[in-house]
Amino acid sequence: MLQLKQIYKVFNEGTPDEKIALNMVNLNLSPGDFVTVIGSNGAGKSTLMNVISGKLVPDLGEVWIDGKDITFEKEHKRAKWIGRVFQDPMAGTAPSMTIEENLAIAYARTATRGLGRGVSKKRREFFKEKLESLHLGLENRLQAKAGLLSGGERQALSLLMATFTEPKILLLDEHTAALDPARAELITELTKQIVKEYNLTTIMVTHNMQQALELGNRLIMMDKGQIIFEANSEEKQSLTVEKLLQEFQRIRGEKMSSDRAVLI
Repeated sequence: MLQLKQIYKVFNEGTPDEKIALNMVNLNLSPGDFVTVIGSNGAGKSTLMNVISGKLVPDLGEVWIDGKDITFEKEHKRAKWIGRVFQDPMAGTAPSMTIEENLAIAYARTATRGLGRGVSKKRREFFKEKLESLHLGLENRLQAKAGLLSGGERQALSLLMATFTEPKILLLDEHTAALDPARAELITELTKQIVKEYNLTTIMVTHNMQQALELGNRLIMMDKGQIIFEANSEEKQSLTVEKLLQEFQRIRGEKMSSDRAVLI
């Protein structure tokens, strides 16, 4: 479903600030794979997500989705294949627009353009049905401004907007990191529910190692622009946070300090 072939990306090349963000990264995801990605700050996780989404073009390498080379496809054109949820709950929705208007914009990413009304009765019922699945009562607040929602509600809305048009790939960029524990747990459960319902091929970046172990069927660890460790579903079952830290030290010859990752 997703192939990254020899992806190389450097910033500020030829200057004292030169940084190799991705160094010949290869990654292959089968349909339905749910990969959690861990690593310290600056490991290349966000750059990886930006290359997949089309926000960044790699200097070398290729990005393939479902057998199609999309390396040079613009970000907005990839929206029909890719849904993304960001860390900041404010980033995924337009605060001055209503819940219904936000949903209509997300729906239009893949809908055929026409001259009809923005939100028909049939489409409104569709929106209500999808909102009901969140169990937050948002289906009764279609005319409420998104900016008035709590962080957890907005993130739940963002998750729904990223997935209800059924993309092939879902990118989750530390999407629970800015939430309090209770709301983070809510969004985590919604994530599992939606990924399972649509059998989405998913990549989730997280600083929380325990979360990375509990979710998904694969795990990768990044450092200095490279994938330095991978674990499949069977291997993940025997892993612990302590073992992950030991693995990092074995590979890199140094400890991953607690300020570089959330250990619990």
